[in-house]
Amino acid sequence: MAAGEVEITPEQMVKIKETFKLFDRDGDDMITTKELGTVMRALGQNPTESELQDMLNEVDPNGHGQLEMREFIGLMRKRLGKSRDTAAELLEAFKIFDKDGNGTLPSTELRHIMLQLGEKLSEAELDAMMKEADKNNDGFVNYAEFIQLMLSR
Repeated sequence: MAAGEVEITPEQMVKIKETFKLFDRDGDDMITTKELGTVMRALGQNPTESELQDMLNEVDPNGHGQLEMREFIGLMRKRLGKSRDTAAELLEAFKIFDKDGNGTLPSTELRHIMLQLGEKLSEAELDAMMKEADKNNDGFVNYAEFIQLMLSR
């Protein structure tokens, strides 16, 4: 395994291979690089166009337009590792704001944090995010669930 890669569970490996094979129309264990984003989204990842381009440059430096299954599995190992690192970093950051140590934040405080520290979101986007994050509408957000919500986007 290369640096930055994580172990993939047997269940994850089955899902990765099955999804890859859906797009491998001729069965040669290759997909086109144009299909990379679609395959990754089918696996619950949501890479930006910039991230996709970086991945393509890494695995297809000569631009031949094909991605082998083993290369894709390597990409997924790295991608899953980055998600875990990001989740851990976000969790630590949220703990700073969790004065009671109960794993929740008032939705008003989380809203303020998102406006001040996060991406620039419109009021409508922020309202929708808060509604989705405060599942029981009690005015508090479980920040572990919120992190998962953010990482799944």
